[in-house]
Amino acid sequence: MTLNRFANRREAFWRGIRDALGAPVLVLFAGMIGFGAMGHTHGFDAWTMGLTSLLMFALPGQVVMLEMFISGSSLLAIGFAVTLTSTRFVTMVVTLFPQLHRRDRNPLLYVWVHMLAMTAWAVSMREFPAMAPKYRLNYFIGLALPCWLISPIGTVLGYFVAGWVPVAVTLGLVFINPLFFLLTFTDVKPWVNRMAIGLGCVLGPVFYVFDADSSLLLTGLVAGTLAYFIDRQWLRLQPTEVQG
Repeated sequence: MTLNRFANRREAFWRGIRDALGAPVLVLFAGMIGFGAMGHTHGFDAWTMGLTSLLMFALPGQVVMLEMFISGSSLLAIGFAVTLTSTRFVTMVVTLFPQLHRRDRNPLLYVWVHMLAMTAWAVSMREFPAMAPKYRLNYFIGLALPCWLISPIGTVLGYFVAGWVPVAVTLGLVFINPLFFLLTFTDVKPWVNRMAIGLGCVLGPVFYVFDADSSLLLTGLVAGTLAYFIDRQWLRLQPTEVQG
């Protein structure tokens, strides 16, 4: 059931900003500090690191690109690897943007989609059902804009403070953003989502032992597929079978 949470689009926009100026911004800021520290450790300059966060705004892809540059990989290989890490955005787009009001599904979405990230997607997926469709885009922009703008600032800050704190601490900040996404997504009601997360936690270390390079991709593919089939074949069929 849709709730009338907002009186107008401006109110939805500012509510998105208020929701962002808490855990989402802090978590993303911490992750970008870790990324900036990585760049400093490997000899990249602050401008390059800051522009990477501003123009790419995809922390896993940024980390992959940085590591492959360091290892001397070709531009073609780097582009292919970064593309693979970014395939998750396809799922995010096709699940989030169809929930917008029909009049908001226009070419301007090519601008707003640049601000889409795991954090903004997870929070929006949780909050969208509680608001009218006509307010969802404004809420998303208010939520995603501060996260995007804080990213290059955090990256540059991490670059310059890299020598002040232990390397293990700064690099560990990179993993705060995925952890926040994980914890946020467990709040989504369908059990299939929680099942996929649980299977991923179990299968991830197993696949890493066999092949570290493809372990993340395989974990997501296998865990998500298993959760889907368990949900479709068993969990959703039980009520029907009981009624029969």
